[in-house]
Amino acid sequence: MSLRVAVQMDPIETINVAGDSTFALMLEAQARGHSLSHYLATALSAEAGRVRAPARALTVQREPGNHFTWTADKATIDLADDADVVLMRQDPPFDMGYITATHLLEMVHPHTLVVNDPREVRNAPEKLFVLRYPDLMPPTLVTRSLDEAMAFRSRHGAIVVKPLYGNAGTAVFLIDQADGNLPALIELFGATWREPFMVQAFLPDVSKGDKRIVLVDGEPAGAINRLPKSGEIRSNLAAGGSAQPTDLTPREAEICATIGPELKARGLIFVGIDVIAGYLTEINVTSPTGIVAIDRFNGSNSAARIWDAIERRVAAT
Repeated sequence: MSLRVAVQMDPIETINVAGDSTFALMLEAQARGHSLSHYLATALSAEAGRVRAPARALTVQREPGNHFTWTADKATIDLADDADVVLMRQDPPFDMGYITATHLLEMVHPHTLVVNDPREVRNAPEKLFVLRYPDLMPPTLVTRSLDEAMAFRSRHGAIVVKPLYGNAGTAVFLIDQADGNLPALIELFGATWREPFMVQAFLPDVSKGDKRIVLVDGEPAGAINRLPKSGEIRSNLAAGGSAQPTDLTPREAEICATIGPELKARGLIFVGIDVIAGYLTEINVTSPTGIVAIDRFNGSNSAARIWDAIERRVAAT
């Protein structure tokens, strides 16, 4: 089966090929004989029920500084007629531009398989979708109210405050029980974002790591433990965290078994969940990462598992 794969992502010139999950997916697709084209999410257009984008065919190779080659001039493609699979892999923020892209791609899915399902990407923002599983989460509050946040801190002690639609650890704050900055922080969040923010009980064991577990079609494919750098609570690799190999605990396996069937039913083929001290904190569906580090430690091929799942779904349509 040879597929035409259109990759909707950020400029390919800027990626770090050593750790980029999208690049790993492109390499695996190419190794399977699938053709690749690249376009930006901002290039999408829709007219008379058709969705199109100016795209360029390319090949990829794991050579830093020389990791891709354009093989054709830019040409407008119709995503329903000229692609079998669209990888929706642009980075957040999950803003109205992102949401608009999901609406446009929904017009071609599932005739052209979009990974992940654009409707479910829109309906499952990482810090809100996880609220469906309160028994798996640490104590959590979503609000715009200072009074609510103050009362939550009184009940739970030190808290972490973060924007609902942030990414890569941006604007994540630890506020302990005696910190007088909480009112000013809530004021800043209210002035910066119209949406509510998230407040969670601080888990001191974050110093031992924040696990990123990758699920493929609802099944765990591997994990890494991300350690925050000294003086930080954020363990995101983009925020300076470091990765180490790890295995799943029974509790983490239980979390995967609980949420996995729902992820598969929603067409969320490639998902990264975050677990701290046995608590589920996020379900990442927009453009999850981590497979390169997982495969480096485990000798696995997560990209191959993802493409196996994609090919099964294409064959079933």
